[in-house]
Amino acid sequence: MKPLHAAVAALLLLTACKRETPHDAQAHGHDEPPAQAGAHHDDHGEPHVRIASEMLRDLRITTAPVGVRPGGENVTVLGELTFSEDAYAEVASPIAARVSAVFVTTGQAVKQGEKLADLRSPELGKARAALQAAQAQAQAARQAAERKRTLADERIIASKDVQAAEAEAAAAEASVAAARAELVALGVSEEELRGGNVPPGFVLRAPLSGTVVERTARMGQMADPNLPLFCIGDVSSLWLVVHAFERDAVRIQRGTQARITFAAFPGQEFMAKVGHVGQRVDATSRTIPVRLELDNADGQLRPGMSASAYIPLGDPGAPITAVPAAALQRLEGGWVAFLPTDTRGVFERREVGRGRTLGGDVEVLTGLKPGEQVVVEGAFLLKAEAEKLSGGGSDGHAH
Repeated sequence: MKPLHAAVAALLLLTACKRETPHDAQAHGHDEPPAQAGAHHDDHGEPHVRIASEMLRDLRITTAPVGVRPGGENVTVLGELTFSEDAYAEVASPIAARVSAVFVTTGQAVKQGEKLADLRSPELGKARAALQAAQAQAQAARQAAERKRTLADERIIASKDVQAAEAEAAAAEASVAAARAELVALGVSEEELRGGNVPPGFVLRAPLSGTVVERTARMGQMADPNLPLFCIGDVSSLWLVVHAFERDAVRIQRGTQARITFAAFPGQEFMAKVGHVGQRVDATSRTIPVRLELDNADGQLRPGMSASAYIPLGDPGAPITAVPAAALQRLEGGWVAFLPTDTRGVFERREVGRGRTLGGDVEVLTGLKPGEQVVVEGAFLLKAEAEKLSGGGSDGHAH
């Protein structure tokens, strides 16, 4: 009987080895077709997920580098981009007037003093007539004062009469100055006033250099002084105004570097500097406004965008490693990240130790090094593919 048992055992062992051979080969990537989705291990035994080329075209996959940020306590707050208070202007007609010409359009860069529009108004005609009348009265008053000074020198009239004439001449000159100032306020230049060539209309000019972000002026339109015809802003530097609870705001230091993320740019981080911490607590929300200043020289950001700000509190601690939250996926009881490889469609699946939530990012304790690229958008689909393959037994090393 013993020889028979030995023969049966040998036969079973041989059968088991034959069944495992195809799976082993697949795990090492020998038999898998190059265009088929699957999982394999490289020569070092690292698990990978392979996506078929036709599937890869339909997936939107973005990557981001593993970052390093200061440690210590932090606060995450929400806010909205806006223009700097000193770099934004709304330009309206000073009086009711009709738009006769428009020289700029939305999105156009303008310099301070550049012409925006020509307007015509009956008020300008009245102001021009008032200036001419004031100039005539001033001339007559000067001539009268000069005559009386001559008569006073000849002792024909008293000195008090000369003083009265000089006072009238000074008042007339003041009326001229007031009429000129009114015309300047209506857009007439000093050069035009000096030349005595006051145009029939007046010009709206840009009060600062920037970009025309809004234009409501149309030719023939009747301009309302209460409504702006143009909005001009300098978008090269923007403000992000956030509201932090008072217990956090009092620990935010001016000049601190904050990290900003925008829903419009997933996986990207922007740096900002704390420019001002408000001095008053809102009685309803118990928050304090905090102003963050962002450089936007490339014009990528737009006023009105919503954002999340990650602001350090107090003194910074030891630096920590962090990635966007979407880059980490829970798989088989642990957390993994997917890293692109040199082979198109093949992604390394790496186990990582997950730490604290840091706003839109998470702390990474182990498994990743700063500077490595990880998949952000598309990581969930790679996780689903890995789960499918692991559940089907394709990955013999899954646990």
